[in-house]
Amino acid sequence: MDGRDGMRAADADREVVADRLRAALGEGRLDLHEYDERVQRAYAARTYAELDALLTDLPPVTPPEHSALRPASAPAEPPVGPLAHGHVNRWLAEVWLPYVRVIAIVVTIWGVTSLLSQELLYFWPAWVAGPWGVVLLLRTVGGLAGGEPRRQAIERERRRERKRAKRERRRDLRTDGPEDPGPET
Repeated sequence: MDGRDGMRAADADREVVADRLRAALGEGRLDLHEYDERVQRAYAARTYAELDALLTDLPPVTPPEHSALRPASAPAEPPVGPLAHGHVNRWLAEVWLPYVRVIAIVVTIWGVTSLLSQELLYFWPAWVAGPWGVVLLLRTVGGLAGGEPRRQAIERERRRERKRAKRERRRDLRTDGPEDPGPET
């Protein structure tokens, strides 16, 4: 073996092959048993030649921007760019909605007690809203600067994909299981 084929593969190379095999499973090009077997061989591979052998019967991946077709089962990447703020809005709602709900409750309690006492009481909800609001403001600024909304969107998509794959495996195991021949005659 000369050249690239004889060179030692790195963990990152094995991960790339495992990702490609995972995509092939999702596209229906590999069944679960074959996927499992190939992934095990990918992580055990020592050279590029061993890794390349696992992908020889699979078509190359065409990036979505160069392809006219997109596989129906391909996982959607969380949006990126100036117009794609869905994941940011969702993250902001997850951070701030509990605060808004609790503040609405304590202000309502303050309002009802003021109404029942027939005088305007000291506005104690500020002691709840103020410190918590400052903490949330700092978390929001730090989270937006550090890319937390995008990380959470990616993780959410990974969890969805794992759940979908798990459901498919269960369904495949049920349909591939031993068939009941029925009553013997």
